[in-house]
Amino acid sequence: MLDPAGRRSPFPAWAGVACAVLLAACSGGAASGPPALHWYVFNEQSGSFAAAAKRCSAESGGAYRVDMVPLPTAADQQRSQLVRRLAAHDPAIDLVGMDVIWVPEFAAAGWILPWKGDDARRALRDRLPSAAATARFRGRVWAAPLTANTQLLWYRSDRVTRPPATWDQMIRMAEALGDSGTIQVQGARYEGLTVFFTSLLASAGGRILAPGDTSVALPTGPTERALGVMERLARSPAADPALSTSREDQGRLAFEAGRSSFMVNYTYVWPSARADAPEVARHMAWAPWPSVIPGRPSRVTVGGIDLGVGAFTRHPRLAFQAALCLASVKSQRTAVTRGGLPPTDSLLYDDPDVRAVFPFADLLRATLRTAVQRARTPLYTDVSLAVMDVLHPLVDIDSVADVPRLRRAVRRALRSEGLR
Repeated sequence: MLDPAGRRSPFPAWAGVACAVLLAACSGGAASGPPALHWYVFNEQSGSFAAAAKRCSAESGGAYRVDMVPLPTAADQQRSQLVRRLAAHDPAIDLVGMDVIWVPEFAAAGWILPWKGDDARRALRDRLPSAAATARFRGRVWAAPLTANTQLLWYRSDRVTRPPATWDQMIRMAEALGDSGTIQVQGARYEGLTVFFTSLLASAGGRILAPGDTSVALPTGPTERALGVMERLARSPAADPALSTSREDQGRLAFEAGRSSFMVNYTYVWPSARADAPEVARHMAWAPWPSVIPGRPSRVTVGGIDLGVGAFTRHPRLAFQAALCLASVKSQRTAVTRGGLPPTDSLLYDDPDVRAVFPFADLLRATLRTAVQRARTPLYTDVSLAVMDVLHPLVDIDSVADVPRLRRAVRRALRSEGLR
């Protein structure tokens, strides 16, 4: 008998068989245990997803075991890894934690299974309308909304007596404050820039794609107003000098350092400031995202994580059961209390535990109730890249000339013709 290196083994052939039998006997519990359902999702640092997986495994009564497979932190790397494996029909992907913008792409490609009947109704029960909309595509339900996300305006109450109602007002207030009046936004060439533009455009009454999401919209008036805000901010002394490379976390750190009086960002900045910059947190207040048009409420982009069932799973029935548990009210409450992740269940915003974590729960729920979707197309990644290509850097924006440029770029994206 030869060993793996090609040498003669000192053990007879029957010894290997005996060892194999003994190993099978010793590991019999694992072999005869419940099926393992692999949940591919971003590596949530608080452990709330891991806790939900453990609880759902226990509550299944031995029907299944949920094993988390952590994805990279960066969303584009998460998507790349999932796309490669799902395109290869990988049966090991039972459950998929998806950024809400991936649902149309994954559904159209046949990489996730549609939800039907009572499962579909339970997946969307009591969900915020904007969260429920992220799970739908072409008239079918494709996911269970797990967590939501959207931006608020954060400001220094010791420097500002009343929060600004509009972007124009905020820029003027920041300029009057001088060096401490900097406004933190997302200006780097990445998805956050597209989100920023989408929220401004929706607040001005426009959208990137027309209803049906198959053709370009970008109406002239709203698009010029949205670009006008970006143009004015970028050329204002209120803009951060690092605007062209600024993402959410750079804005958070600048705000925590005391260099800024205004910031549009997600709710994670609140617990972060309380933990890392308590003196700043003591004067940190929140308000609705500023309006583009005076007297007209802002409309902010919705984000979050949806839970889908992999199309090539060997255990579809069990996977749907597990998904409902993982996206349940219990799991969402854990995600809030441990990880500070906003729930998709509307009723949870009245829960005392949730309100203890989010003292701004009413504002957050109100913002999510009117939140807008990003373009609901399988080609969303190309559309977003087209928007970034035209709008970065913000300091070069021309609010009039860039409207037709944007239309041409998005139209090319919908035709899969590339950026140029």
